[in-house]
Amino acid sequence: MLDQGNNAELPAIPAKRYFTIGEVSELCLVKPHVLRYWEQEFPSLNPVKRRGNRRYYQRHDVLMIRQIRSLLYEQGFTITGARGRLEGETGRMESSMSHQIVRQVRMELEEVLGILRH
Repeated sequence: MLDQGNNAELPAIPAKRYFTIGEVSELCLVKPHVLRYWEQEFPSLNPVKRRGNRRYYQRHDVLMIRQIRSLLYEQGFTITGARGRLEGETGRMESSMSHQIVRQVRMELEEVLGILRH
């Protein structure tokens, strides 16, 4: 999926469904105001917002933030370059997932056809 980059020094992500902005800040070693800024710059980073506009990030959001952090802080990308890189990866992932789904459906249909023939 997303390349973790050189994020070995980052803390492990606990097995939780949702994370607050403070927790994500600690998990990714990025200040909360930076996370809010990145939400504006990276459309694919879109945490759930609940009461009082509180943000709740999911595991895939945390992984994406770590990827953004790696691109910007470790690999030297600009915001525009990192956005382009992430959009390219997302497009390839979606294409790959579509192919996998089509293959799975085809296999299931062939099994059903085999059952119907007997």
